[in-house]
Amino acid sequence: MKYLVISCSLNPDSKSRIMANAALKALESKKAEVELIDLAELKLPLCDGGAVYGDPAVKELAAKVEAADGILIATPIYNYAINAAVKNLIELTGRAWTEKVAGFLCAAGGQGSYMAIMSIANSLMLDFRTVVIPRFVYATGDQFQGNEISHEDLGERIEQVTDELLRFTSSLRGN
Repeated sequence: MKYLVISCSLNPDSKSRIMANAALKALESKKAEVELIDLAELKLPLCDGGAVYGDPAVKELAAKVEAADGILIATPIYNYAINAAVKNLIELTGRAWTEKVAGFLCAAGGQGSYMAIMSIANSLMLDFRTVVIPRFVYATGDQFQGNEISHEDLGERIEQVTDELLRFTSSLRGN
């Protein structure tokens, strides 16, 4: 099975990117076939609902999402919502999310936004029948020291969500 970890922050000092890299390492240690996609390194256009779907970068990204069995989305939370890059990602790749397994790694400034992923999780479930892992990681800035995870519990929760990703995809694919 194939897996993607998609880092959706455009901030060079991103905490969610740190979590994405930790999830990548966790999946690699479990011998999963996994690729990291960092949206900060892609030149994706904004979704216009039309001509943008012919853009080479959009086609390549949609093909990678289509080929994946399971996907972890690492996103910052801004103003009680996922960042705009996640929404644009899903709008650009649309049907490629059909019947995938997806999970979330969220980095936020405070404790009050822990439900922020629900609107996009609901959209994925209802629009594309994506199976959303009911365990997600939510972290605040005090769980990091520089570019490292400093809170042991956070590392354990990332391990748990990668375990769940593998378990869900294996169960749903009949392996």
